[in-house]
Amino acid sequence: MMRVLVIKTSSMGDIIHTLPALTDAARVHPDIIFDWVVEENFAEIPRWHSHVDRVIPVAIRRWRKNIFSRKTFAEVRDFFKTLRLQQYDLVIDAQGLMKSALLTRFSKGLRCGLDNKSAREPRASWFYQKQFFVDKNQHAITRVRQLFAKILQYPCPGQVPEYGIDKQKLMTANHERYLVFLHGTTWATKHWPEENWMALGKKINAAGFNIKLPWGNTEERQRAQRIAGQCKADVLPRLGLVEIAKVLAGAAAIVAVDTGLGHLAAAFNIPTISLYGPTNPVLTGALGESQIHLASDYHCAPCLKKECAIDKISVTPPCFNALGIGVVWEELNSLLERAQKNTCYTT
Repeated sequence: MMRVLVIKTSSMGDIIHTLPALTDAARVHPDIIFDWVVEENFAEIPRWHSHVDRVIPVAIRRWRKNIFSRKTFAEVRDFFKTLRLQQYDLVIDAQGLMKSALLTRFSKGLRCGLDNKSAREPRASWFYQKQFFVDKNQHAITRVRQLFAKILQYPCPGQVPEYGIDKQKLMTANHERYLVFLHGTTWATKHWPEENWMALGKKINAAGFNIKLPWGNTEERQRAQRIAGQCKADVLPRLGLVEIAKVLAGAAAIVAVDTGLGHLAAAFNIPTISLYGPTNPVLTGALGESQIHLASDYHCAPCLKKECAIDKISVTPPCFNALGIGVVWEELNSLLERAQKNTCYTT
């Protein structure tokens, strides 16, 4: 048996991007077992993979806010004590940041990670005993899969990534036909116009589907309420990660902006339309079967900017104005038709 510690603390999308690498490794090494260090808010995600044994939550984000408190000191001490309980065959930093590299330094095992030409923060490579080059100019999932393949010495598979999650374990007995709008995201420039969500909602209702609208903060809840005011949609209560996962797992399809939950939809193999304005789906898009990326063809997209350099006054950046309701509905309608052929639903 081989026991490997994975360090990938955040964010949600980055954690999900790492899952296919575990699936690849388990095919080559069926006896492999992974432990995983992850931010406490995302601790459920690694547990969904069948080859993850122990999840070690870390709270770097929360500790930073109260760095000098007794409670923080006690939690940090207990974390490092837990981290050092196990001797590992390998410790893999799948993040390539100084914070993750420092965690490898306090673990017990052969420390492996990206070299200084590959890591997001080159100095992180100083903490690894074995360093590996992985080309930056490719999708994040491919990069992690290649890193694991080099460390564990097997050819990197080229097929569609498999996330190793059994969504059936999260699904509930619910025969409602619904779609989910993942309208919330952290960057202001990633937001698709509200009027487009409303117009799309009406078309979806006419096709016989309800809509569910999750939210994570007051601004998102208010947006969801405005969308629901213009079409038949349920504004969900505030849900934890597991509850949201259950909603996604039962959806007929999903429409998402560039957000971590969109990657979770891909991991569940839910048919999904993902909308990209300032970000680049070639490098970070949601990968999997039945995943469609619609990227703006505006002249400056993708700019990878949190603030629009062209129009700093408008709520909606011009790149998303160029990604209209017509093309989104056309692609979504086709996706629904294909998905329904593979289900018991009839129209």
